Amino acid sequence: MKALISVSDKSGIVEFARELHALNIELISTGGTAKLLEAEGLPVTEVAQMTGFPEMLDGRVKTLHPMVHGGLLARRDVPEHMAALSQHHIAPIDLLVVNLYPFEATVAKPGCKLEDAIENIDIGGPAMVRSAAKNWKDVGVVTDASQYEAVLAELKAEGRLSDHMRFTLAAAAYNRISNYDAAISDYLSSFNLQDGSRSEYPAQANGRFVKIQDLRYGENPHQTAAFYRDLYPAPGSLVTARQLQGKELSYNNIADADAAWECVKSFHPVQDGAACVIVKHANPCGVALGTDALNAYQKAFQTDPTSAFGGIIAFNRLLDHATALAVSKQFVEVLMAPGYSAEALEVLKTKTNVRVLEIALPPGGETPWEQGLNAVDIKRIGSGILMQSADNHKLQLTDLKVVTQVQPTPEQLQDLLFAWKVAKYVKSNAIVICKNGMTMGVGAGQMSRLDSARIASIKAQHAQLSLQGTAVSSDAFFPFRDGLDVVVDAGATCIIQPGGSMRDPEVIDAANERGVAMVFTGVRHFRH
Repeated sequence: MKALISVSDKSGIVEFARELHALNIELISTGGTAKLLEAEGLPVTEVAQMTGFPEMLDGRVKTLHPMVHGGLLARRDVPEHMAALSQHHIAPIDLLVVNLYPFEATVAKPGCKLEDAIENIDIGGPAMVRSAAKNWKDVGVVTDASQYEAVLAELKAEGRLSDHMRFTLAAAAYNRISNYDAAISDYLSSFNLQDGSRSEYPAQANGRFVKIQDLRYGENPHQTAAFYRDLYPAPGSLVTARQLQGKELSYNNIADADAAWECVKSFHPVQDGAACVIVKHANPCGVALGTDALNAYQKAFQTDPTSAFGGIIAFNRLLDHATALAVSKQFVEVLMAPGYSAEALEVLKTKTNVRVLEIALPPGGETPWEQGLNAVDIKRIGSGILMQSADNHKLQLTDLKVVTQVQPTPEQLQDLLFAWKVAKYVKSNAIVICKNGMTMGVGAGQMSRLDSARIASIKAQHAQLSLQGTAVSSDAFFPFRDGLDVVVDAGATCIIQPGGSMRDPEVIDAANERGVAMVFTGVRHFRH
């Protein structure tokens, strides 16, 4: 057997090559990799020696040769192919080990220049990978160091690679080439040659997603579905979750769990305190901050116990024994937290159907990726998509503009910021009523903002919560004073909204008339 090795990332390649040599597999390699293997005492034939043609053009041409591609593409079961190899003194190549120039890493660097990107477009590597993968029945193609162990295990056990292994490797190889080409397309079609700038939105969008699992069905039982993740998922996102117990996640479980997790992780476990979010049908029905996880859960549940039935619950802190006992008394579909105590897991084991997910919080940092946030949002429409920068705006106290005669107190400002943060995760039109770090009523997804205000008030009444002295957030401006009157009649004393309506003066006058404080953010949070 012969193996051709040509890798840009040389992690683990010496150990892998040593194992191949121990299996009496002849090693062939290109310049840099060959020198490394020789330095480690491994016998290796350089490709230039095999082809009789030197590497040239600064390494741009080294494996683009019939001696290489003939050895990869020849079918062993076709006599004419084997005769052609013999006639031209071409040896079959049985295993190809290639990883590509680091194009993605290069263009991700700040200040990357076009010429740097171009020089990191691999030509020979993808060509060899395509040849080997096409001829998968005879050739194994290894494109990632994570595959080394499984390949060696099978070679040691069987003396060859099985059809299943070679086919699996071939599919992975074409996936790698597809992702590589897509990254190049994204970069080049976003690049403006005239001024060297790059657009956020390339001329061709090449989504790259990896399937995590098939799902039993989609949003409804007559629909099929599968769950995919980004090729490079952000840390602390739902797709990085580890399921500790429970039934398989459904399509709706995943959609609702994502809504809950995105909301709860927006509250810092130290700076903001323990947070609990309960979601039902993609909308938060209870959100609260507490002294600990149990206190936060009790407050969140109190907001809307009816809607919390069969909900999705997320925490931003470790789930302890006391909280697990409280949660286990309710019907819960999915439970999420950064961690669980051993005692909490023992309690949850008695609820075998509850899907328990452990998700590490994002590390934090300057970029959306480091904060576990999407940089871009995508919405599917008929035969197309809409792309936009994700709504990652974070409101600060200094951003607020007080527009009323009454000034909000420091306590009210904290409640207003809390209400504003929650409203961002509620379907529009959204009205969120809060007090003391707890949602008191949530009005979501109504065609009329007035109806959302009424529903938020009704929810509080059903939960027997007093709305006296509450703070209210509206995700977009009040087009008329009627919505403001509804929440003030219910007991609200301060309001946060974007402003920007032609009737802002009318709404401000109404707030002054009612003696409540109102602040404008200058930013809206539509969520459709």
